[in-house]
Amino acid sequence: MTLAGVSGVAFAAGTRRGAMGRGDRGAAPLRDLTPSMADEDDVLTPPQEEGPYFKANSPERPSLVDASASGTRLSLSGKVVSRSGIPFGKALLDFWQADPNGAYDNRGYALRGHQFSGADGGYRLETVIPGLYPGRTRHIHVKVQTPGGPILTTQVYFPDEARNPRDGIFDPRLLMKQTATENGVLVATFDFVVAG
Repeated sequence: MTLAGVSGVAFAAGTRRGAMGRGDRGAAPLRDLTPSMADEDDVLTPPQEEGPYFKANSPERPSLVDASASGTRLSLSGKVVSRSGIPFGKALLDFWQADPNGAYDNRGYALRGHQFSGADGGYRLETVIPGLYPGRTRHIHVKVQTPGGPILTTQVYFPDEARNPRDGIFDPRLLMKQTATENGVLVATFDFVVAG
């Protein structure tokens, strides 16, 4: 079964390695990673369930919105790094989310897309803040895979959401850090700490 087929790359379900080859790793460690790197056992970004709305073969694009998109814009950026803070270049990040009304596009690829981290491990996602639907707080789904590494499936969450404590899946270690609002765009960060 294929989990995601992107740019000629497919991930095999049930395996810990994808079809991607080994990639480049930078040498400069990073600071202020999300989550805190204080405890070696807790350093990896926690996995979460995929949920029922994942769709393989998303288009490669850094922005999930077009000019006609409604809702509050979000610019989410960060790094994909190892436990020791070494950045992973060419890591695959596949994002999907609900629209501002809390609905997923299951026929097309609205608010779905993948990208690859830069040589410094960096990524930037332009999207809109997802809406609420029954039983869930606001969240964005993501699959992250370093070249040749295992697939991390997880979700990132918004701080200060009233539904966070009532969502049975919510994990506070997966909160993005809101840094600013610029010209009506919410700016936030989240670093994925993954096994290589």
